[in-house]
Amino acid sequence: MNKTSFRSILVLMALANTVPMAVAHSVENSYTTVIRAGIDVPAAAKATVSKRYPDVKQVKWEKEDGNYEANLTHNGKELSLIIDAKGNILETETTIAESALPASVREYVAKHHAGKKIKEAAEIVDVKGKKTYEAEVGGKDLLFDTNGQFIK
Repeated sequence: MNKTSFRSILVLMALANTVPMAVAHSVENSYTTVIRAGIDVPAAAKATVSKRYPDVKQVKWEKEDGNYEANLTHNGKELSLIIDAKGNILETETTIAESALPASVREYVAKHHAGKKIKEAAEIVDVKGKKTYEAEVGGKDLLFDTNGQFIK
């Protein structure tokens, strides 16, 4: 195989891996955003993230229930923000250690999902400041109130 053919194959392979995602681009030279194909993220939503997290270098955007989800890492923690088209943050989800969940959450999982482990844990704060906890168990997201009582 000649060098030109080999290079062409490498380019095609690289392009094939990026098809599901739109091309990454710089927004106001402050961070890189990756947007799933077919999503047009409003400037107000992007501006909210860049103002609130100016040190964040990469944001991944998705569409969620008519709003926009920004996924990023800040101070070593994974965050997911639900933002409306006007740039208002509706919900913030922060990944936490399983041990940071209320003990009653871990007890509930042990009792009702015996033999299964918590794959991911998160603290969710809505626009009104209401805090809930989420535990991913067996492919399902379980939601708990601030006292660790099961909601759904």
